[in-house]
Amino acid sequence: MISPSIDAAAELRAALEDYERTDNMGVLFDRVRALAAAVPPDRLKEACVPFRDRPEVIIPAYERIVSQTPHDAQALVVLANAYWLTGRGPDVVGDLASRAIAADGANRGAWHLWALAESNVRERVARWQQVAQRFPEDQIARAALADNAASLAGAEHDPLALELAIRTYEGLLEESTQPAQRAALETALKTLREWKL
Repeated sequence: MISPSIDAAAELRAALEDYERTDNMGVLFDRVRALAAAVPPDRLKEACVPFRDRPEVIIPAYERIVSQTPHDAQALVVLANAYWLTGRGPDVVGDLASRAIAADGANRGAWHLWALAESNVRERVARWQQVAQRFPEDQIARAALADNAASLAGAEHDPLALELAIRTYEGLLEESTQPAQRAALETALKTLREWKL
């Protein structure tokens, strides 16, 4: 039953404080689920903002939000990310990410989770290529593409993957203005250029 008088953020804070004292995850989930059933999705999302780094709060809250608003791409991404952080598995995360992409093809978080959720490294490289092509200014996607291509090159002695990794890192280096980032990219490139496949 929806209740307009509930202070959802205070209730979440109290539930989390009790959990931190008792370490009883089941009770925390039950309390968050009960609150989620009593608060509209928009208010629940707002109440969850201070707890976005606490999957034990986000998961039960956003399971309810997603069930109530199944085409809310950002809610799907938040839930998928919480699942990913807790090791829920690539199938569940990939499904939520695909649903989010279908709801909003411009949601980069959905695309990132979709690429991350692929367990086969060669397919993961292909997915990161799609993300990097769709969002060419997304340096995180391009770094993930380079990292995964380097992993593929090392694991399978694949010269094309090595070339892709080097080319992508070079592009990132050209754009980089941060000394620490430039140093890391230069080190990665030096290492990759010395590989003999």
